[in-house]
Amino acid sequence: MSAPAIWTGLMEEPFDLRFVDAGGISTRVLEAGAGPPLILLHGTGGHLEAYARNVARLARSFRVIAYDMVGHGFSDCPDAPYTLDVHADHLRDLMAALGIERAHLSGESLGGWVAAWVAAHRPELVERLVLTTPGNVTAKPETMATIRESTLRAVVEASPETVRARLEWLFAPANRHLVSDELVAVRLAIYTRPGAERTVRNVLVLQDPTTAVDSVTEQTIADRVAAHRPDAITLVFSEAPSWRSVASSHFSVTTLAALVGATSEDVTR
Repeated sequence: MSAPAIWTGLMEEPFDLRFVDAGGISTRVLEAGAGPPLILLHGTGGHLEAYARNVARLARSFRVIAYDMVGHGFSDCPDAPYTLDVHADHLRDLMAALGIERAHLSGESLGGWVAAWVAAHRPELVERLVLTTPGNVTAKPETMATIRESTLRAVVEASPETVRARLEWLFAPANRHLVSDELVAVRLAIYTRPGAERTVRNVLVLQDPTTAVDSVTEQTIADRVAAHRPDAITLVFSEAPSWRSVASSHFSVTTLAALVGATSEDVTR
């Protein structure tokens, strides 16, 4: 079974792909749709193409923004550890650059970790929150070690084979056909950018067991967001592996239902 092209899912909706200055960081942004802003945050070593199959569906109801987080994709990679506050500052600056005061946030893995941290510490920026296997909430030490080792190897020993192995680890066996040559080529281009090894070591600071990281639980997130916005809804996908969810239409429908306060059946009618 052949994998669909990354951009096939965007053919039905107008979209804009550009670079935005977010607090001095050149940030690659994909934007589509109109309505309440919904910002999508990818995982460790990822890039905005993680959501290519979801943007068009979500753009029917939202102003959808997918972006390359600082040190990721084709955004700038300043030489500093990318801690949670660095990621949060980048998101805040991106929102300001796009004229967004508050937004729905949907993040997977690292993106869920960052979204949760922002919701807990800067709840004034957040409307509603959808987390897919958020890092530090659901990740076990052995999972963190695997993320660190496989990501580092894919960059230090960058080749189609190591990049494919890193991507296939994210997918259920039945879905590994979705790891196309095109997807591998995009990530290989990212992992061979100048300074890529230095950058990935800065990215992986959060997976370093010696790094002290603020622990944020689902209840902490819900309590802090609700204190600032009583009408908030926090939805956590704690069991679904990262790209196994993000690559599916079910993710789009479930996310949409959570954000509009409807059921999955309602939004598919």
